[in-house]
Amino acid sequence: MRHREIRELMTREVVTVPYSAQFKEIARTLAEHQVSAVAVVDHDGHPIGVISERDLLPKSAAQGDYFRSLPEREAWEEGKASGTRAEELMSSPPVCARPDWTVAEAARLMDTQGVKRLLVVDDSDALIGIVSRRDLLRIFLREDEDIRQEIMGDVLDLGLRQSPAAITVEVTDGQVELHGTVDFKSLIPLIERLCRTVDGVVCVTQRLGYAVDDTSAA
Repeated sequence: MRHREIRELMTREVVTVPYSAQFKEIARTLAEHQVSAVAVVDHDGHPIGVISERDLLPKSAAQGDYFRSLPEREAWEEGKASGTRAEELMSSPPVCARPDWTVAEAARLMDTQGVKRLLVVDDSDALIGIVSRRDLLRIFLREDEDIRQEIMGDVLDLGLRQSPAAITVEVTDGQVELHGTVDFKSLIPLIERLCRTVDGVVCVTQRLGYAVDDTSAA
């Protein structure tokens, strides 16, 4: 099976600001490009951090009514509120991915690091793109017929040497249903697992029979 790589989903035109950019310049850049975050780069164009709207928000929160008390802020919010330059406001180091990563690898890193986007860098750590949660979800826009053909060809025929005529594959809105008969009972859970790894599959249900029960003890 061929899993879609990050290079196929990422945005190649990354909005950046230099590490010396001032607060107002950063806010203007976000507004003009209609993005929620920008990459911060050094003199060589290498990414050194990310500034999101969340990083700028403490500045607004610090401008409350003088006569009204505000909830105590965390240390990071205090630092962001007093910052004026990109290097003071950015979240660093940036969480990065490689262009040949799969969607699963990128999604796993986003989840563990608690970020909404990854900067994509090449082998020399040069910035070549950015990928967001929304970009990763695009694999679920694959056509049902494309998913069905991949399961029939790559999973059943080439991968498991199962006759396509013995198994019916139906895909509706990414939901896969399998009907038919396989050679051995032990293949059923394997087929389910492999189908779930196909890009764009939402869930898998099966009603498969088998010719030989090879799971029983001799």
